[in-house]
Amino acid sequence: MGLAVTGGFAATPRGYAANETISVGCIGTGGRCQVLMKSLKKIPGARMVAVCDVWDTNLNTAREIAGGNPFATKDYRALLDRKDIDAVLIGAPDHQHVALMSAACEAGKDVYVEKPLTHSLAEGARALRAQNDNRRIVQVGMQQRSMTHMLKAYEIVKSGQLGPIHKVHLTWNRNAARTEKVKYNIDPASVDWHAWLGPARDQPFDEYKFRQWRWFWDFGGGTFTDLMVHFIDVAHWYLDLDHPQTAVSIGDRFSAKYWDTPDTAQTLLEYPDVQIYFEATFLNARNGAMLEFMGREATLYMDRGRYEVHPERKKDASNREPLPGTVQYSELVLGKGPRGADFYDQPDGEALHISNWLECIRTRKKPNAPVEAGISAASAAHLANIALRERRTATWEKDGVNA
Repeated sequence: MGLAVTGGFAATPRGYAANETISVGCIGTGGRCQVLMKSLKKIPGARMVAVCDVWDTNLNTAREIAGGNPFATKDYRALLDRKDIDAVLIGAPDHQHVALMSAACEAGKDVYVEKPLTHSLAEGARALRAQNDNRRIVQVGMQQRSMTHMLKAYEIVKSGQLGPIHKVHLTWNRNAARTEKVKYNIDPASVDWHAWLGPARDQPFDEYKFRQWRWFWDFGGGTFTDLMVHFIDVAHWYLDLDHPQTAVSIGDRFSAKYWDTPDTAQTLLEYPDVQIYFEATFLNARNGAMLEFMGREATLYMDRGRYEVHPERKKDASNREPLPGTVQYSELVLGKGPRGADFYDQPDGEALHISNWLECIRTRKKPNAPVEAGISAASAAHLANIALRERRTATWEKDGVNA
């Protein structure tokens, strides 16, 4: 079973009453999709009526999460053929995203698709056509765009309070046991391996790749597509950026010897008037996951739970001591948090993002993270990976335009 899609006429989007329940089918119900399904269950006005996965274990878990008696299948086409499904949530591996999204759009379904939207630079055009030709609402799973504190920090950047911004620093560090190879003892008979491979090259069943696909080039793109995409999207959003002009990257497998992709990697992305630096490792959790927008007047620090604004000390300032926080020294924010900065107890970011998607299905307005944003963020990661794998400076003029 491959992912070939038959052509057809674009379905006319139907309207939804404000109190009408939207019926959702879920495709690719592994760990990430299960998180999304649990968030979806919290939201009034939506219900899960169908689940699809190529592995019996995931399919059975998805049944339990959905509750009731959902339609269950290993064949995504059987799910898309159902007339009682309005929209689909796609949590399959990266290499399947655009193919499944396109098939869903052509079947007349609105789509929530996990990031990264694309698995290559070339796939962006197909994703955009699928959305536009079929007039579908497509939300890419970059949930930062729906988080309360991220929206407030966006206003700070747009207000100009940070001054001109020419450098952005992104970090995503973990100390993870996943760099060790483990045995999962998966029964190959419980997996439709050919369907899982989809557009990827044919190869024998490998349970480690099946479970850790993010770190193998055939199926994922390592830290740049899995982690950087989230934060590079925030930088694109805040600074009105599209794609980098150049990328220079380094990386290595210091511990994860079984992976294709590095367990430690860094890239420097060049845009007009701004440089963005991303670093990641699985071998040390220092600084965790964070963003810093470094302006001439102040630095905006953010993670997935809060933001802080730290003003610059001027050369002529009478007080040359390092700033301990923002309470005493900053008029940019009122200090409320543990380090003198605004603090927000972040609710379920996925639920906020899915709620925005459902609202846009009803109103037919553009969602917070549309296909265009998904293509842009993924393109930065792909350019970084080209630089990494080919050990050269990758350029949009050569690599992006050609793709």
